[in-house]
Amino acid sequence: MELYYSFSVLIVLASLFAYINYRVLKLPSTIGIMVIAIIVSVTLVASGENFLPKTTSHLTELVHNFDFTEVLMGAMLNFLLFAGGIHINIKDLKEQFGPVVIFSTVGVIISTFAVGFGVYYLLPLVGIQMPLIYCLVFGALISPTDPVAVLSILKQANVSKSLETKVAGESLFNDGMAVVVFTVVLQLAIGKEIDLNVENIGLLLLREAGGGLLLGVLLGLSASRAMRMVDDYIISVLITLSVVMGGYLIAHEMHISAPLAMVAAGLFMGNFSESFKMKSETQDYLIKFWELIDEIMNAVLFLFIGFELLLIKDLSEYLVAGGICILIVLLARWVAIFVPTKFMAFKYRFSPQTVKVLVWGGIRGGVSIALALSIPVNEYSQIIISITYCVVVFSIIVQGLTIAKVANPRKIATEEKIIEQILEETH
Repeated sequence: MELYYSFSVLIVLASLFAYINYRVLKLPSTIGIMVIAIIVSVTLVASGENFLPKTTSHLTELVHNFDFTEVLMGAMLNFLLFAGGIHINIKDLKEQFGPVVIFSTVGVIISTFAVGFGVYYLLPLVGIQMPLIYCLVFGALISPTDPVAVLSILKQANVSKSLETKVAGESLFNDGMAVVVFTVVLQLAIGKEIDLNVENIGLLLLREAGGGLLLGVLLGLSASRAMRMVDDYIISVLITLSVVMGGYLIAHEMHISAPLAMVAAGLFMGNFSESFKMKSETQDYLIKFWELIDEIMNAVLFLFIGFELLLIKDLSEYLVAGGICILIVLLARWVAIFVPTKFMAFKYRFSPQTVKVLVWGGIRGGVSIALALSIPVNEYSQIIISITYCVVVFSIIVQGLTIAKVANPRKIATEEKIIEQILEETH
């Protein structure tokens, strides 16, 4: 009943905030919900104990008892990644396969080290010192990007399909990679002995990432065949739900990457309708059902991100450090995009405008906060949670609301035409 009570309160608040946003703020839905939740949190922290002591106490207790890491990483993220995978066209992804793989693997590693060393050398300027290994922990958890806030805005901005696929594909795959990197670095930080030779790291990545992708393909294949035999919208919806919920249990039991399994299963099943003529009614129900699930999950997720402020004691102490970290993360993101584009220049061409959108469109979200909250309590955990919150809030609000202006469709289209002409001339 306690879990049901918590979800009930969150759904009621999410719907109320969504309504207020629609009527008053008129921001993109998820960003609007988070902004209102932050305003409510700040108000309660500032004066709640004097004016609304019971409400403040109940809401703080609800957020404190709600295991955000377990709920997001163990449930919500699987639904969100599967829903994201379903809406990606496999043909578009194949065309952008190289950049997506490089950005979501090499890019994550570059970002982890760039942020880690940046934080290690710059935070002492404001009186905050952390060991290098904990700076790398922060680098690993802040590196995954969140496609949720930016994708709808990119679609409204009418950017090219290739650029949209790069942003969406990278965001879907780098969550799984970042979780693997974070797990390894955190084990080192808390003193667990791991043999860090190339062979062991390679085997860990192969088991986590390769195992997750293989499981996702197998789940997608078996579920697709079952759907082909019945072609009924109710059974088809139930099958997709069982893939997400049962697939997570299997991945968890086998110690492989559930996020990557969900992405692979979503991609496989989202493009499955091409292999046989599914009834339009079945296809329509499936698409609408997963769009609805996506919207509901995102609403609750961004609401909770806003309310996480209630758990951070003395956030004002870390605002300056948070501001420095925002600059470090943006610079690291530029390095993590710019360096790989230079190495891929022999096969893929990236216009300056495309690089700009990829850098500014690297929005951080709930995964980073969930990973920060999963760090065992110690003298550095509160610092990491606070600076992570600053980066995520800036990223979602500032980058999320301005990406449409940065993504100038005409400039991108012009630059891509010039690049195509150059490629044709060279070939």
